[in-house]
Amino acid sequence: MTAPAPPSTPVLQARGLVKRYGHVTALDGADLDLLPGEILAVIGDNGAGKSTLVKALSGALVPDAGEIRLDGRAVRFDSPADARRQGIETVYQDLAVAPAMTIAENLFLGRELRRAGVPGSVFRLLDKKRMAAEAAAHMQSLQIGIASVRQPVESLSGGQRQGVAVARSAAFARHVVIMDEPTAALGVKESKMVLDLIRRVRDKGLPVLLVSHNMPHVFEVADRIHVARLGKRAAVVKPGEISMADAVAIMTGAATVEPPTGDAGG
Repeated sequence: MTAPAPPSTPVLQARGLVKRYGHVTALDGADLDLLPGEILAVIGDNGAGKSTLVKALSGALVPDAGEIRLDGRAVRFDSPADARRQGIETVYQDLAVAPAMTIAENLFLGRELRRAGVPGSVFRLLDKKRMAAEAAAHMQSLQIGIASVRQPVESLSGGQRQGVAVARSAAFARHVVIMDEPTAALGVKESKMVLDLIRRVRDKGLPVLLVSHNMPHVFEVADRIHVARLGKRAAVVKPGEISMADAVAIMTGAATVEPPTGDAGG
């Protein structure tokens, strides 16, 4: 009899995270496991701690206690820049794009490519041609339809703008892409475009941590669903094995399941 394959080591883990704001406990020993090559959705009622959990994992806040692991090693993020240096990119609900700038400029915002200059000189011109070429390649690889990467972002639809934000994250992420309510302000057609884009990011080999309150979207794209409740992980379920009504029941405390214990990777 063939022995079962060992579970994959999670790319990103949280163990016992605690975050308090005065008398309010937002995270109360929260755990999380994001496995290689998966879309893990995080759902939870208001006050469940999902936003605080994502902020801790993306470096936007430092937890009071607990541990974050990346590829099995303990890490500490004191800022979003720390998380980005470790290969974790985040797409926020407000997009964080510069409307008046071009698509190419937005993709390389804060990471501009520069031409080779005079040795020892600190003044180097932007390499706009190279940035445009690489931006076009990134957009094409994710099948984001746009006329030109030289057009301003303000000329795009809401779904296309979200596509720019996702493409920027996918271009620079080495480990994880975190998406915080990426379809919150979009219509049906544009939401479908972004959901397809999330799948393509996953299919390119980048695991995705998706935070969403939209249950149909979660059940459509997630490989697993992390249910947060009262600052903890209440359950991890698979969309094909549970109904939306049952997931909501776990979120609200009307139903319980045994939460995972121990490390997913041993």
